[in-house]
Amino acid sequence: MSGYYIRLYKASDYHTVRDIFARGIVEHTGAGCRHTLTLPRIWMPSVVVMGLPLLIAGSLLTSILAGTIILGLIYYINRRPNSLYVSFSLRDDMLDIQKYYLQCEDRCFWVAESDREIVGMVAAAPFLHNGGEKQMELKRLSVPRRHRGKGIGKALCRTVIDFARRRGYKAVVLNTPVLKTSSFYLYEKMGFRKSYYFYPDYFGTRYMDIEYVIYQYDIQE
Repeated sequence: MSGYYIRLYKASDYHTVRDIFARGIVEHTGAGCRHTLTLPRIWMPSVVVMGLPLLIAGSLLTSILAGTIILGLIYYINRRPNSLYVSFSLRDDMLDIQKYYLQCEDRCFWVAESDREIVGMVAAAPFLHNGGEKQMELKRLSVPRRHRGKGIGKALCRTVIDFARRRGYKAVVLNTPVLKTSSFYLYEKMGFRKSYYFYPDYFGTRYMDIEYVIYQYDIQE
């Protein structure tokens, strides 16, 4: 890939950035499932449930069916928060990106482009919270898998930090799944620090340890 550059979002990017966003969020599901299967409170009962039909009735088919149902349930519970979040976002700020981000004060949306291909995206908006310092939220950061490891994500993060600094904000915050270890490395290398953890308010997320973390970057005077 030749060099990329970062520019403001334009209307012709609409379908591409929505697709990149949706794919990036749903991509978290696989890592979540793998993590869930490592939890003793998940795999131990699963082994028992799968093994009972084989031990009691000698039915391998029933054991396989039980295992398939368990895996399907784990996948569903891990995917559901991501799918609901995507659906909500595509109807909310991602429905009219031009109006939500480019026609409002202290909001913006950028894309990274290379050879007429969009290879990354990020947005910024004031962080809505009760009291405290003036914070900017880094939103919608996504780089397609085949373009990662080329500094695009770092450049997009820096774009938001510079945008927040010019507008007098004291910090930049973002939230991300705990299991996105590659993103952790990027954020922490840039100076973000973990602020607090939380579980999405969906059925089964706490039991399956589907956890998110808030990162914060403090802007120096």
